[in-house]
Amino acid sequence: MIKAQRGTKDILNDEIPTWQWILENAKNVFQNAGFSEIKTPIFEATELFQRGVGDSTDIVNKEMYTFSVGGADKNSSSITLRPENTAGVVRAYIEHNLNRQSPPQKFWYFGPMFRYERPQAGRQRQFHQIGVEMFGINEPAADAEVILSAVEFLKSIGLGNLEVELNSLGCPKCKNDYRNSIKEVLAPYLDDMCDDCKMRYEKNPLRMLDCKNENCQKIFEKEEVKKVIFNDYICDECKTHFNTLLSYLDELNIKYQRNKLLVRGLDYYNRTVFEIKSSALGSQSAVCGGGRYDGLVEMLGGVPTPAVGFAMGVERLFSLVEKKEVSKLDYYIVSTNTKEALKLAQKLRSQNKKVEFDMQGRKFSKQLEKASKCANYAVILGEDEIEKGFYSVKDLNCGEQRKIENFSDLL
Repeated sequence: MIKAQRGTKDILNDEIPTWQWILENAKNVFQNAGFSEIKTPIFEATELFQRGVGDSTDIVNKEMYTFSVGGADKNSSSITLRPENTAGVVRAYIEHNLNRQSPPQKFWYFGPMFRYERPQAGRQRQFHQIGVEMFGINEPAADAEVILSAVEFLKSIGLGNLEVELNSLGCPKCKNDYRNSIKEVLAPYLDDMCDDCKMRYEKNPLRMLDCKNENCQKIFEKEEVKKVIFNDYICDECKTHFNTLLSYLDELNIKYQRNKLLVRGLDYYNRTVFEIKSSALGSQSAVCGGGRYDGLVEMLGGVPTPAVGFAMGVERLFSLVEKKEVSKLDYYIVSTNTKEALKLAQKLRSQNKKVEFDMQGRKFSKQLEKASKCANYAVILGEDEIEKGFYSVKDLNCGEQRKIENFSDLL
């Protein structure tokens, strides 16, 4: 028997109502805040992620599904199933000259992403994300708007006990100064660090702070290292941006704390980075992550454009929310006359009613048994009903049965 690939999952009928409910809440919250939905292709040029996500990240180095297409000739190219969607949205923003429209340009999306990693609870090789991206606003009000939208959405699906962890990585200049300080203080310990940190040391030393290796964690706890890590290195302009954002969150009564070790996993972030956590998830408590990426549009060939956004995994959200039941049919038509049952089903469906009928000509008792499990009402079409032109309708919730003369009374 051929089974679904490891790290993928079928979403079946009993789960679909909850997925639809999550998406409906996302649509309502984000569109009320002025975000328009955008859909981008699930595969892009590999270079987009190498340049945008960063070749020092685990995503690019270890987790991408990349394919050569077009054969071995000069027309061949490399494509990658998207591991995240920010780079794709930025590519669309540039390609369609959306910078010519007045800012902000605000988008939300939903769709599958692909990463080759060890499957675990709430994390698959094909998974789904909901996210938002905002372009064109440099002020911290944009950061606050994005964080507020994420919090409001999570509240709308019943998630409480939320806390925003956030940090400022600074602008390119102060971020670079901090990178150099990190490299200097960690240089004597590099031989004792994991292979990932040794690679990150050269390409993106800030990513070392996100390492979960036990030996690396012990090194980060050394006093001389902590002194550098927790140094408030950002410039005055970045401090003003960050402190203004915090004042907005205070006004919005959004609970937060600063985490100096929060760097996020992608190279393109600058200034504000954040995660939203829920205690319901235990050690894997993050349900949302995002931040600013003011240099990414220019890096991918566009004009310099400030931008901020977030993404959250739908599978993880699904594991936390109250599950929705599959809605019942409005009517189940009980009849051994397939032609008449089919005609009535067509008429009712044309009036936006959910209707099924028996296609096998089974006994009435079997049909009623099926109807009681899947519908609110049974419409009985026996020989008498068909000959005399009326309907027998049984309320399957209370058992009451009545005679209806006119089709309009069924509605």
